Amino acid sequence: MKIGIFTALFHDRPIEEALDAIAAAGIQAVELGAGAYPGDRHLKDVGGVQKLIDDAGARKKLGKLISDRGLQLDSISVHGNPLHPMRSIADDHHKAFENAVLLVEKLHKDGIQENPVVNGFSGCPGDGPRAKNPNWVTCAWPDEYREILEWQWKKKATPYWKNQNRFLKQRGVRFAIEAHPGFIVYNPETLLKLRKIAGEQIGCNFDPSHFWWQGIDPIAAARELGEAGAIFHVHAKDTRIDPYNSGVNGNLDTKSYGDILHRSWVFRSVGYGHDESWWKDFVSNLRMVGYDAVLSIEHEDGLLSNSEGLKKAMETLQSSVVQEKPGAMFWAKD
Repeated sequence: MKIGIFTALFHDRPIEEALDAIAAAGIQAVELGAGAYPGDRHLKDVGGVQKLIDDAGARKKLGKLISDRGLQLDSISVHGNPLHPMRSIADDHHKAFENAVLLVEKLHKDGIQENPVVNGFSGCPGDGPRAKNPNWVTCAWPDEYREILEWQWKKKATPYWKNQNRFLKQRGVRFAIEAHPGFIVYNPETLLKLRKIAGEQIGCNFDPSHFWWQGIDPIAAARELGEAGAIFHVHAKDTRIDPYNSGVNGNLDTKSYGDILHRSWVFRSVGYGHDESWWKDFVSNLRMVGYDAVLSIEHEDGLLSNSEGLKKAMETLQSSVVQEKPGAMFWAKD
């Protein structure tokens, strides 16, 4: 297993400076944004997504920038909402998804990206054909909420993702959905529901930080999704539940992420929400269910600078990750 990073952390630096800093930190792999919410800041530095799709020379340049620093390209990310009821947003995010798939197909064939994975969200429609904003349903009553949910899945999510699964299969690429509140896929049950409906090119970008505050045990979730063969990629990000605010108000919290003192939960750097022993257990369980690829650090900690958060995450993960595949024990007969 290797330690990687989502380069959005270095959005203020050009790609070469970002890669220099990443290599100097001892990180081994990079995840690059290609549009939608993360943007495509670093790919613009090498000509942009469309140029990379069209131009083998541009792809070779990108690959060399990465490999010359002893890094590998882990994945491409386009976290967006292709089911958004505003057509302009849905079209923009769908195009970003489509281009990311085409780019990864080329990068994989060129030998630049070993694991042909695109990361993103499932999206969330509105409450009906005239909606202007997404509507995330979280309760079963009054009855109209279930009616909204049925419409979202039947009329929007099912046809869209069935089509995208076919497209992904044609291109030899897999899509790793990050289960995230606010979208129709937010937990293991909804992820596996969509996978069953749409097809097996769709799986999970497993991010434990979004599970804790929903009351989900990430290790139990990893076992469930891993045994289904649905973990395609993993993010390393932590969450801390504030026992005082959570005890008073529960964990459904719409206050600004910047209002850390009063929020029921906040994202933390790896090691500041859960200790090293938890992360060791998490890594062990990932390996037991067959995931032995990259843990990609995602930094969204409002209490630490980028450098402080990265240092803590690296310390925790380096002590948790086994770099080499284990051999059979000397007394094993099979």
